[in-house]
Amino acid sequence: MKILKFKNKQKYKYNKKIIIKDLILLLSVGIHEFEKQIKQKVKFNLEITTDPNLKPDIKTIVNYENIVNIIKQLTTKKHHELLESMSEEIFDEIFKNKKIKKIKLKIEKLDIIKETKSVGIEVIKTKI
Repeated sequence: MKILKFKNKQKYKYNKKIIIKDLILLLSVGIHEFEKQIKQKVKFNLEITTDPNLKPDIKTIVNYENIVNIIKQLTTKKHHELLESMSEEIFDEIFKNKKIKKIKLKIEKLDIIKETKSVGIEVIKTKI
């Protein structure tokens, strides 16, 4: 009896993402005078698409803790008038990592309009 060995010749397309969900920080953000004087809760959600060819190794992966620290550092050091300008600063810093291909960033103010759970923006940016 002969044992046949089959090789799986099927090709796969990988899409690897880092997910950061519900990061809530106390920040100075907004155009109104009261927003410039009192910090408010701001929630961040990110999906970061990385190079699918990265090996699962601590030296080659994109570390989500580093991403969280970047967001904290960029957002807590000064007042931001607009979520849109804050998001661009975050994109610029995170995209310095060549392994990152695409970022979906959602930023929400949680306590600014009492009739809503949150208001905010969502931006998706891809390296070309």
